[in-house]
Amino acid sequence: MRIDILTILPKLLESPFSISIMQRAQEKGHVEIYVHNIRDYATNKHKNVDDYQYGGGAGMVMSIEPIASLIEKLCEERTYDEIIYMTPDGEVLAQNHCNDLSLSKNLIILCGHYKGVDERIREKYITREISIGSYVLSGGELAAAVLVDAIVRLIPGVLNDETSALTDSFQDKLLSPPVYTRPPEFKGLKVPDVLLSGNTKEIEYWREEKALERTKERRPDLLEE
Repeated sequence: MRIDILTILPKLLESPFSISIMQRAQEKGHVEIYVHNIRDYATNKHKNVDDYQYGGGAGMVMSIEPIASLIEKLCEERTYDEIIYMTPDGEVLAQNHCNDLSLSKNLIILCGHYKGVDERIREKYITREISIGSYVLSGGELAAAVLVDAIVRLIPGVLNDETSALTDSFQDKLLSPPVYTRPPEFKGLKVPDVLLSGNTKEIEYWREEKALERTKERRPDLLEE
C-alpha cells in the first residue's frame, strides 16, 4: 500500500510514522508513506497557502491552486482508490471503514487547516471525507495519523500475530472482553478461574459473554446498529 499525505505541517507527522508498528510496517515494505508539503506547490512569493474567505468572517481558507497542483501531479503518476479529506463534518471513522480502506492500493489524505479548504477542492477532487469525532483539532495531521495507524495495522504481516487485529474491539461490533496476565493474584484481585482452566471452549464462551456484557454497559449504541 502507498499513502500520500498532503499537509502544511509535515514535521507534525514525523514522529507518528517513525516509531513502533508504523516504522516496522514501512521497513518490511508493507506500506509506503509519503508526506508532501503543500507549500512547495504555492506559486506566490511568500509561499502562502491560505486567503480570506469570500463573504467575510473570521478565519482563513486553504487556497485551491497549491492543493490542486499537488493532487493532479500525484494522480498523473498512479491511480488512487480514494482521495480522503480529514474534516470534522465527514463520516465518523469506524472499524468497518478501516477494514475497507486497508484493502486499498493507493490513498491520498488531505489534512485541512484554518476554516478548511475551498469547497471546490472537495467538489472536484475529494472522493471521501472522514472525521475522527465530533470535535475540532488545530489541523488534520493528527486525524490523518489516527486514520493511517488504524488502516496499516490491518495489513497482513504488519502485526506479529495477524489474528490479533481480528479480535480487537469493534471488529464484531462488540467491545473486547477484559484481559489478564501474570501474576494470577495481585493485592487480593484474582484472575478469573476459567482463564486458568485450559478449557478453550469455556474460555471462548466466557470471553463472548464478557464482551457482550461490557458492550451493553459501555456502548449500547453498537448493539442497536
